[in-house]
Amino acid sequence: MNSPLLALFLRDLRVARRIGGSATMGVVFFLVMVSIVPFAIGPDPNLLARIGPAILWIAALLASLLCLDRLFQADLEDGSLDLFHLGHSPLELAVLVKCAAHWVTTGLPLTLAAPFLGLMLQQDEAALVAVTATLLAGTPALTLIGAIGAAATVTLRRGGLLMGLLVLPLTIPVLIFGVSAAEAATGGTVSFAAPFAILCAISLASLALCPFAAAAALRHLGE
Repeated sequence: MNSPLLALFLRDLRVARRIGGSATMGVVFFLVMVSIVPFAIGPDPNLLARIGPAILWIAALLASLLCLDRLFQADLEDGSLDLFHLGHSPLELAVLVKCAAHWVTTGLPLTLAAPFLGLMLQQDEAALVAVTATLLAGTPALTLIGAIGAAATVTLRRGGLLMGLLVLPLTIPVLIFGVSAAEAATGGTVSFAAPFAILCAISLASLALCPFAAAAALRHLGE
């Protein structure tokens, strides 16, 4: 990573730390989502243990989307987005660096919080490890896929809802294989390795494709 991209990464980390928004809001939303489920379905420990991985994954998905709508909007407002277009570094790399900083400040805290929130859902040790591993492998894909929606709606006021509608269908494979892998580790009908490998493959494919798609959307909006 050359110095402008490293400076961009460190700047986004500092901005996230100063405003205290992404990580705190995402984890609080994650906590609220997990906490209200037992009130809706009842405090049956067996039921909570069975559907716990799915609840944690859905909550992590929604928390990730909640924090993505400002991924490029602040850069549009302060003119940084124009500098990305004019800079020597490819726009795709700038998008990738911003996604990396966003994941560090949002996806990583959600992953680290998942084992503690899993205890509220009667998850045993194997399930907690599996959910944490799948979130660690899958949340980068959520951030990268979400970057496409954030780029496509960056010029729209209140574009967060539209971004969610655009991004949610694209995240369904991540959700399916993330939950499948987590459930497989606790005695599911398939082995843990197969869905987990597919989940890792989705993240790698997102890493290879999504920065180009998001950069193309930003270029189109800048023309």
